[in-house]
Parts: sequence; C-alpha cells; structure tokens
Amino acid sequence: MATQTQTQSHPNTTTIDPNSGFCSHSRTFHSLRPNVPLPPPSHPLSLTDYVFSLLPSAATATASSSITSAIIDAATDRHLSYSLLLRQVKSLTSSLQSLTPLSKGHVALILTPSSLHVPVLYFSLLSLGVTIAPANPLSSQSELTHLVKLAKPVIAFSTSNAAKNIPSSLKFGTILLDSPLFLSMLNNNEYVNADSRTRRVEVSQSDSAAILFSSGTTGRVKGVLLTHRNFIALIGGFYHLRMVVDDDPHPVSLFTLPLFHVFGFFMLVRAIAVGETLVFMHRFDFEGMLKAVERYRITYMPVSPPLVVALAKSELVKKYDMSSLRYLGSGGAPLGKEVAEDFRAQFPNVEIGQGYGLTESGGGAARVLGPDESKRHGSVGRLSENMEAKIVDPVTGEALSPGQKGELWLRGPTIMKGYVGDEKATAETLDSEGWLKTGDLCYFDSDGFLYIVDRLKELIKYKAYQVPPAELEHILHTNPEIADAAVVPYPDEEAGQIPIAFVVRKSGSNITADQVMEFVAKQVSPYKKIRRVSFIKSIPKSPAGKILRRELVDYALSCGSSKL
Repeated sequence: MATQTQTQSHPNTTTIDPNSGFCSHSRTFHSLRPNVPLPPPSHPLSLTDYVFSLLPSAATATASSSITSAIIDAATDRHLSYSLLLRQVKSLTSSLQSLTPLSKGHVALILTPSSLHVPVLYFSLLSLGVTIAPANPLSSQSELTHLVKLAKPVIAFSTSNAAKNIPSSLKFGTILLDSPLFLSMLNNNEYVNADSRTRRVEVSQSDSAAILFSSGTTGRVKGVLLTHRNFIALIGGFYHLRMVVDDDPHPVSLFTLPLFHVFGFFMLVRAIAVGETLVFMHRFDFEGMLKAVERYRITYMPVSPPLVVALAKSELVKKYDMSSLRYLGSGGAPLGKEVAEDFRAQFPNVEIGQGYGLTESGGGAARVLGPDESKRHGSVGRLSENMEAKIVDPVTGEALSPGQKGELWLRGPTIMKGYVGDEKATAETLDSEGWLKTGDLCYFDSDGFLYIVDRLKELIKYKAYQVPPAELEHILHTNPEIADAAVVPYPDEEAGQIPIAFVVRKSGSNITADQVMEFVAKQVSPYKKIRRVSFIKSIPKSPAGKILRRELVDYALSCGSSKL
C-alpha cells in the first residue's frame, strides 16, 4: 500500500495573513488555532494509554470515578462507570494475552451492534497494538467478504446474531461478545489484581490503530488506515481547546451514530478523554432521541443537517423537556442559514456550530469554536489545530486565494496513512507531499472560515453550468410544507443533466410538484431551477446522515421520466 509522506512547509510567519491564515508565498492556508501540546511523535504511546493518561484531570478531579458514568446504553439504561471501564479494559487485555495468540500488528474485525462491551474491546485491542476494523453488523455476506479481503483480519469479535456472515477462514476464529467466555474475560479479578499477568506491549504512535470503512456513497467501500498518532493529534486538540465553564452541568453527550462509524469511534474516544458521559442509542429513532435527552439531561448532541430540520419543525419536540441542551454540533453536509434560524427560534438557548471532517482525516479538519464563530452562518468553522489546507482549481491545479472556489486539499497529523489493499485509490487521493484531496468544492473567506459548497462529483452539469444540489436542498428545507428533500441529477438529452428533487411532504401537506418547482424558481437563477419533482416517504441516508444520492439516481433511472 502506498502511503503519504508527512512533510510540512515552514513559511515565514510574516507572509501569513493573520486574519485568513493564507500564506501568499506557499498559497497555503494555515490554522489560526493555538498550538496544542502533543507527545513527541517518536515517543512510544498507544491511543489507549494517551486517553487514560488524561483521565485524572478529567473524570476523577470533579467526581469519584466509581460514581461518574463513562458510558450509558439508552436502550437498557445500563451504566459503565469510569472505574469499571478501567478495570474491564485491564482484565480483557490480560485475558486476550493469555487466552489468544493475538499480537501486535494483527487486525481484528469487530462486527457487533453498539454495547457497553465495545468500548472496552476497542481500548484493550489498541493497547495490545492490534488494529481494530469495526464494521456494520448488518453487512451482507458479500460485503463482509470484500471487507475481509481489504483488512485481512486474523480474528473477529461479534455477537450470536451478527456472526453468521463472517467468513470461516479467519485464522483465530470468532469470539462472541455475548458468550460466557467473553464475559469471564471482562471480569477476571485474577488478572485485574496481578499486574504481572499483563505483558506491556510497546506501541509506536506511527503504528496502525484502526481500519475504518468509508460509507461507500460514491463508490465501493474503502478501508481507511489510521494510526495511533492520527487519533492522538485529533483528541489532543479537542482536549486542550475545550471550553470549560465552572457553573456548567456535567457534560452528557448523546450519540445516535453506531460505534463502528468514524464519528462514533471518535466521539467515544473524545468523550472518555475529556471526562464526559456518553449516552448511545442502538439505532436512530427520533422520538427515542427526544426521550433520551429528557431522561439523561443531555447537554450536547452531534447531528446532521436533516436532523436539525426535524428538530426545528417537529411537533413531537414540544412533548419533551429539552431544557438541558446546550450545544449541537452539525456535520455531514452544509447547514443553511434559514435552517439554523428556524432551529434557534425553537431552541433559543441552544448554540449550534458546524464542523467538517472525513474518515480520511480521522473525523476532524475544521470546526466552530465559541458563540461568536457560531454566528458565521453556513461556515464549518476554521481549520483545526496543526492543519494546513489548499484550495485547488480542479482544472488547472492552481492553488487559489481566499474567496475563490476549488477543491479542498488537507495536510496535517490526523490525515490517514492510506487505503488498505488499494494502492491506486491511495495514490489518487494522497500526493507525495502528504496532501489529501477531499473531493469537496470549498472556499475560505477573508477571516479564515471554511465553506463547503458541495461534492465535486455531485455537482449537476446543466448545460454549461454547475448546479450544487446542497444549495437547492437548503431552499427546499425552508418550505414549511416539506419535511425533507434531496436533489440529484437526471439525464436530459438537451441539457445533459437536470436537477430532480425528491421531496418528503410534511404530515397533512398536499403540496404539488408545480408548487415545489415554483417555490425554488423564485429564489434561484434560471439554470438552477428544479425541473422534476418526485414525492417519496423518506430520503435514504447513511448512518452519518448523508444522503445516499446514488440510490436516488438509480431509482430515478429505473422509474423513467413518465413515472416521476
């Protein structure tokens, strides 16, 4: 597998604009965030050891670690305290060393729904230098065969229900998390009380930590290889730049994404590192989410823009006490100004800020910090600490200035090592200087705020024009009769492609296709107008809330123009 070389330029700081972070000499944007202290890259350190080293000043300084819940399962109301988390990680690590042939450099496939066992398993394997490869437990047999071919795991950890599709060819077989064996490995007091039982494994920060599978919305699933250093740099930034207010309640985060997803994994590790309580759901259910906010006094939720729309428009919200909410972090797609304003009208005391990241950047790249930055409607914030960026003209390859739109390139310590088993894709995405080509059409403003216009591959080519679907979706979401919407290209003999809107009517609405098209036409240039409308019951989305546009395109093509 080809990998990138981490080389960073060190321009004269006098050539960097202090407002935008743009260096006119190197044509590179630099982070405006303060530098954060990170361990030297050559210092042996696993992600597990780094996260647990932060715990004394996070979890145990404010409350007893035996009382403070680290993780709560919303479906069962089972709690895992910080002290029990640490004990179980130690027990499982010792048990794995004694009872399995696992060793540093091996890959473990993890195929299980979210549960309190999963975080313990992650931290234990990482401390042993084993690369974790979490996957969707609903994966089909053919999908799993593809993932196994990419990641080459020697062992799998699963549950009785999810294990049936795991290939039988794995060298060390499968351990079931709901088996008596695994439960005994979690709670083996003999191993917990005997430090000598645990053989310390020296893990380098450059060693592989995780293979996280990309969503596959624009192509076949890829295995993104991330190192311990990638995650240490990411978590270090969040830990050292977090805003702590003395009179704030104990932070409790609700996470609706599965723990096999990059943001699920990242949120878990981040929450533990800063001493929060993380509440997770087995599967997303809107009213179940509202119940969890009320029951556990949730203060923070990461959300996707469609969920922000639902919170702003749903009548169900009024049935529950949402007063504990302090902050929503929105990601996955740009959040429109009108949607943000509708949300604030419903939740005037809740701050909402955007962020941007990819699986290939460990889940982070830019984010909003503080209420002032949150006022920058439509922006995903400023570049994260230690990150560099370029805006590159996709045709000429020229690096562009603030205010100009082009493909976003990123470089920094959180950028992936490459795609496992796919040297061609790695070479196409990472250049020899370590720049990650994101495929996103973006621009920076004069104050260093990043704006995502759309995916380059998702732009609709109408005649000689490029139409961003996200812009039309923002407009559709402002219609009070529309619950959700997505826009994709549809082939047209004369224009090449035309925008077609898939619309979910709000309950009780009888809005027509002509009314939808007229609503949009009044707010856009003629070439951006919606040309067709199809009403459907729901918009297909990935676990991260991203629209599965390919499914809609295939559906439109299969129906034909007469049925849309």
